[in-house]
Amino acid sequence: MSRILAETVLADSGEMAHHDGTVDQKSQETSSPLLSLQRRMAAAVMEPLTRAETMARRRRNGVNASSEAAAFIAPNDRLSSFERLEIYNRQYWFRLYASFEEDFPGLQVIVGRGKFKGLMRQYIAECPSTSFTLRDLGAKLCDWLREHPAWTTPRTALALDMVRLEWAHIEAFDELQDTVPSSEDMASVQAESRFGLQPYLKLLRLRFPVDDLLIEVRNEAGSSDSASNNARAARRSKVVRRIADLPEEQIFLAVHRHENSVYYKRLHAEDYRMLEVLGEGGTLEDALAAGFGSSLIPEDERSTFLQRAFQTWAELGWFVKPRPAIKGGCK
Repeated sequence: MSRILAETVLADSGEMAHHDGTVDQKSQETSSPLLSLQRRMAAAVMEPLTRAETMARRRRNGVNASSEAAAFIAPNDRLSSFERLEIYNRQYWFRLYASFEEDFPGLQVIVGRGKFKGLMRQYIAECPSTSFTLRDLGAKLCDWLREHPAWTTPRTALALDMVRLEWAHIEAFDELQDTVPSSEDMASVQAESRFGLQPYLKLLRLRFPVDDLLIEVRNEAGSSDSASNNARAARRSKVVRRIADLPEEQIFLAVHRHENSVYYKRLHAEDYRMLEVLGEGGTLEDALAAGFGSSLIPEDERSTFLQRAFQTWAELGWFVKPRPAIKGGCK
């Protein structure tokens, strides 16, 4: 980008450009020429591509793209101003597409390549990147899909489960890891104690075994299998149909990180309810009441179940330092 900026011709303009191509009039007193140029360049680069994946000749706000490019981009002996700007416009969107495809391979398998491509383009155009990191690109996807069910019909429930899992996978990989409690901390736990859970631990209540499907998709993507793309696509479609045809069930899943790798762990309903309450700031007593309130586990087996569960969670490092017990007063 530095090279193209070095060769630009700065126009006498105080316009401030936005993602949607609209502009605000700003005086030179409130905006430096460089800032004005940066915003103008950003608006041009972020303008969505055509269906043929080329830069649009006319932008969404009606501005002629060739005239706009010529106003602040110098041509050279090989490329026009429009063609030079188009290089950056296309590369910006190709990078977004590649990132989105990498983050949501399971969704692509469920809806199909063609539909996924259209879904991806519309979503990114309506929910453009506003973060310094592409990690956040899909943050609004689940809500957006609920508002646009045509993209996932007739497998909307399956697709939403998959997107929730794939977003949890992204968060589990990137979230912070807090300090785990010491043995002394654990020894002082009381019924009124409050545990914290690791920020990277994500709890999901699902209707389909999308964890199995996503593991298969990711394993196949990293496989050295020499099967053709068509053969792989057929195999994936068969798996998707099999899972989509399964009756809905309640699946409780923990998505967590260990040594920089993300793992999926199936939970019992009691596990899920207890962890959910602890994660929301409830006391240990609250968690036990929620976990076993409607449990079918016999009374005489609950102590052993609880001991094993807490031992497993502690070994996985899911707990963070317990908060001091609250004695008396309002909660």
